[in-house]
Amino acid sequence: MSYEDIFILGWLANIFMFFINILVIVMVIKTNDSQKLREQSLALESLKKEFDKYYPYHRHLTLVAYLLPFTGFFRVGFRIFEMFMFLSKNKGSNVYHFIEYKYTNDIQRAKKLN
Repeated sequence: MSYEDIFILGWLANIFMFFINILVIVMVIKTNDSQKLREQSLALESLKKEFDKYYPYHRHLTLVAYLLPFTGFFRVGFRIFEMFMFLSKNKGSNVYHFIEYKYTNDIQRAKKLN
């Protein structure tokens, strides 16, 4: 297998995970009504602003992760595994609770470091 084949395989894996990510989003949208999604979005907005204060370059890092072969695949794969474990451990929770947990946890970790 040449380096070119490895890079192409890595980018295909990243594209696959990008579509898996979109599939998760579509599933969340289908299972919730628009009013509930709007309320959850407003609740997460303040957490996201605080998260952006501590991690200002996270959007750039996400873009770089999808451009590097296999990086997006492993990053999203780990996040989906983490979400699955969270949802299986916390019965009655949903993706909103997981996102809220991740934002809060990352913000608390950043506060301890500063």
